[in-house]
Amino acid sequence: MNPSEHNTSQPRLIRRLGILGLAATGICSMLGASINVVPFMIQRNVEAIGPYVLPAFLLASIPALLAAFAYSILASAMPRAGGSYIYASRGLNPYLGFIASFSQWFGLSIVIGVIAYIIVPFIRDVAIALDWIGMSTTLEVGWIRVSLALILIWVFVYVNIRGAKAYERTLIPMMFLMFALGSIVIMAGFYFDQTDFATAILENESREIVSDTSVNFNWRTFLSAAALLFSSFIGFDSIAQAGGEAKNPSRSLPIAICLAIVIVGTFYFLFTSAVYHAVPWSFIAQEAVVRDISAPGMLSYLLPTGLSVAILVGAVIALINDLPAMLLSVSRLMFAWAQDGVFPKFVSKVHSKFHTPHMALMTSGVIASVGVLGSHFAGDFFLGIDIMVTAMMVNFLLMCITLISLPIINPDLSKEVKVGKTRGYQLLIGWAGAIILFFFLIIHTAKDLSSDVDAWYFHSTWIWLIVMTLGSLLYFIQLRSMKKQEVDTTLLFKKLPKE
Repeated sequence: MNPSEHNTSQPRLIRRLGILGLAATGICSMLGASINVVPFMIQRNVEAIGPYVLPAFLLASIPALLAAFAYSILASAMPRAGGSYIYASRGLNPYLGFIASFSQWFGLSIVIGVIAYIIVPFIRDVAIALDWIGMSTTLEVGWIRVSLALILIWVFVYVNIRGAKAYERTLIPMMFLMFALGSIVIMAGFYFDQTDFATAILENESREIVSDTSVNFNWRTFLSAAALLFSSFIGFDSIAQAGGEAKNPSRSLPIAICLAIVIVGTFYFLFTSAVYHAVPWSFIAQEAVVRDISAPGMLSYLLPTGLSVAILVGAVIALINDLPAMLLSVSRLMFAWAQDGVFPKFVSKVHSKFHTPHMALMTSGVIASVGVLGSHFAGDFFLGIDIMVTAMMVNFLLMCITLISLPIINPDLSKEVKVGKTRGYQLLIGWAGAIILFFFLIIHTAKDLSSDVDAWYFHSTWIWLIVMTLGSLLYFIQLRSMKKQEVDTTLLFKKLPKE
């Protein structure tokens, strides 16, 4: 008996997502906090990185690109919902496949809550720019901020449940608007220089900026920053999770993954370069220590009110775009687990009208809501980002190892590869990606464990390990139950789930 087989008369996922919808899923998962907040708040999280943010970003792009190539190759052979789980469970080891995807699921689920939580201050900043003082004051009230964050999550749970058309009609227009408004930041950043910024600060706040160029390059600091900036590339993997709903998946999934990482990487570098061109890194570092800062907030000193509001709105849209795309990603992982029987079966239910995994989406909404509450009580959203970075490094590492092991573990599925068929190329991508990602994981973990925090549970590594332990217990309990039901688990994890 194979739990992934089901009666074809039952509701099932339908292939309705085209290349544009898939690429938008990856792009919108990647842009948001990664572009508007992380490159600047990193001055607080990684002290003394100073002027080396852009070189650290370029270094972070190397393992991300290697992981993207690995995903593209594996996606062409195994186009099913819950991509990363399917790839590793069929091409490496069922338990490692579950851990790779459970790590990914947990990291992204928490970050959905983190992003929803930090959207509200951006909306507050729009209100301040428009001189809506009463509204801005209201948005700073704790319970209101939490409530709005939860509403945002559940609105996009509903949009996802409504199906591919509702999803694409929501996501694609917002993606183009996000790029248009973000381009204002790029043009303004390169148009103005640091002298203009110093003059604007003097006129607006009567304070002088003293440029500090005394930071010495430090390899440990530089590598720690690169490991954290790796988070900027997390999100293209969400394309793979939609493998069960992609049109012509063996072609469209690899194309969409490559489009997403190239477009986002280019836009991100231009965006960050523009801000650091106009704003001295020393000012960014000083401000980051005392308050949460963002690209629109800093460039607003240089721009008229109308353009300041426009770039703030662009930041809000970029953050909001993360939510539907990430919800799609995490829900398809749970759906794939449930299809295989390693997660409660009810999660694999598909909506009879919209053909979406509605139970998985609602469960994702619950977990993301916990992320909102965690962000509120922890008081520092970087904890959630640190957890995500650890989780995704583990996931990407295992994807690269899967690329190496696939022909050995599952030669039949290896023959289905449509992209990057040359074995030498696969081994180069797999080994290079695995070695570099393992190195980055060690650097990130060492930084986390050596950081000075108020309590042990503010170390992301311990939180991640606890959650992985719970996930492992769940996996082995479900596996034992399957064996009692005489499920042929060897056969199950050799073949792709039925469509």
